[in-house]
Amino acid sequence: MDHAADAHRTDLMTITRFVLNEQSKHPESRGDFTILLNHIVLGCKFVCSAVNKAGLAKLIGLAGETNVQGEEQKKLDVLSNEVFVKALVSSGRTSILVSEEDEEAIFVEPSKRGNGIEPALHDVLQPGKNMVAAGYCMYGSSARTGTGVHGFTLDPSLGEFILTHPDIQIPKKGKIYSVNEGNAKNWDGPTAKYAKLN
Repeated sequence: MDHAADAHRTDLMTITRFVLNEQSKHPESRGDFTILLNHIVLGCKFVCSAVNKAGLAKLIGLAGETNVQGEEQKKLDVLSNEVFVKALVSSGRTSILVSEEDEEAIFVEPSKRGNGIEPALHDVLQPGKNMVAAGYCMYGSSARTGTGVHGFTLDPSLGEFILTHPDIQIPKKGKIYSVNEGNAKNWDGPTAKYAKLN
């Protein structure tokens, strides 16, 4: 990738544009995932902003509480949890939220979801094959989503996530191998096999 040429690109693929393009490939789509993802992206931007000014906003250090795993909560963890709960609830596309920062599951009122249906256990207990997406946002500027793996980087001057790493693939053999083998006894079969091959 020629980064000098990229610095002058004007046709930027934002995460919103990317998701809308993907949605258009599925005529049966109602836009629920797009709405949900846009609320998650907003939460990521908010947390990124909070991390960048954590020292000024006195968000560094412990909050004085413990989470469900007995760990001392950090101020940024508490703030991030609150931001994402509010973002997900306000999307109108969630029914139950679970977080290590909250002792109990958060049940979203049907009126806030617009469908009038009470959430039930089967809403949460789904087989992995029903999973639609997975992703993460680091306390930094990148996020990944979609069919396949695509990397987006938050451009602070635009306030937008821009597609910077399309169609990321794990090479058959890499130059660097790094894994915490101390947890090897807890790995499932395919993970252990993959680690052994590399």
